[in-house]
Amino acid sequence: MTPKITHIETLLVDIPTIRPHKLSMTSMAVQTMVIVRIKDDQGLEGLGEGTTIGGLAYGPESPESIKTNIDHYLSPLLIGQSLASINALMLRLHTSVKGNSIAKSALQTALLDLQGKHLGVPVSTLLGGAIHSHIPCLWVLASGDTDKDIAEAKALMASGRHCDFKLKIGSRHVKDDVAHVAAIKAALGDGASVRVDVNQAWDEATATLGMAALQAAGVDLVEQPTPAKDIDTLIRLSHKFNIPILADESVADASDILALVARGFNGGIALKIAKAGGPIDALYAATVSSAAGMGLYGGTLLEGSIGTAAAIHAWSTLPKLHWGTEMFGPLLLKDDIIKQPLNYHNNGVDVPQQPGLGIEIDEAKLAEYQRK
Repeated sequence: MTPKITHIETLLVDIPTIRPHKLSMTSMAVQTMVIVRIKDDQGLEGLGEGTTIGGLAYGPESPESIKTNIDHYLSPLLIGQSLASINALMLRLHTSVKGNSIAKSALQTALLDLQGKHLGVPVSTLLGGAIHSHIPCLWVLASGDTDKDIAEAKALMASGRHCDFKLKIGSRHVKDDVAHVAAIKAALGDGASVRVDVNQAWDEATATLGMAALQAAGVDLVEQPTPAKDIDTLIRLSHKFNIPILADESVADASDILALVARGFNGGIALKIAKAGGPIDALYAATVSSAAGMGLYGGTLLEGSIGTAAAIHAWSTLPKLHWGTEMFGPLLLKDDIIKQPLNYHNNGVDVPQQPGLGIEIDEAKLAEYQRK
């Protein structure tokens, strides 16, 4: 008999970060995850996660709204339904509930985990099959202190854990930010790729000044320098410099990417399962991006191990990730709520091979960090 969904539970989980993580719009010292547990009438459970950055500082969904909307609007549409078709279940959600991509991504992830456990295959198999067993993963230098960032990067390079680095900038004057980045690039040399994420902080004049200086400093990539809705500026900048631009907040799903490319953008695309609405939808976005000749990058909303594992499974099915990934979220947290952490080594992370997401909840840790 095909399993039917019987129960859906959501939990808010707060875990401190190993250091303050500074972005242009906020600074965070604790990450809040919405953990989803879907149970069926055959006794199995699927795990999902919905996570954002800094409450409402980053986007329109907060951890509290994600939980509320799953509990009151989305879960009732799934309870009692067959697990036979995840696409049919997601269509049911999309028909009745607009937006809420992070909440839907958490549910889609849990459904994939549950189905994978029933079939005895990893989520990557459900998504078409893994091409890679190990994917590259950069580290974000976001302390804001130049000497600390240099020391941190050199230690990670020496250990073999990371050789690519992204710097969060945009909260200071552009000349100060550029000096910070240039000093780090000079200290790390050609053995490290250095990129920056401006998180929408610059206007066109500032971006023109900043990107010229960053290009001269040897920076490899500039992510979302201007506001998400200022598409025309993003397109003009993509034609003005040799240094590539990565579109992130400007694009969420396949239709956004198609519209951006049709208007002349020629940079790269940051894929995120959360903003697309789940791993399946993120791979739709990847197909459109690849067809348009856009370079791909596996992005994160700083998910913990559950959300990160889901994204890793998705990215493992892509033939090429031109700019690698940033699936470092669990490493930013002081603790974890799964029994066996993801395996980070050799400048990347292994793709889990066990059924479903390939991870198991540590009930004691979950209880410790669950918001009371």
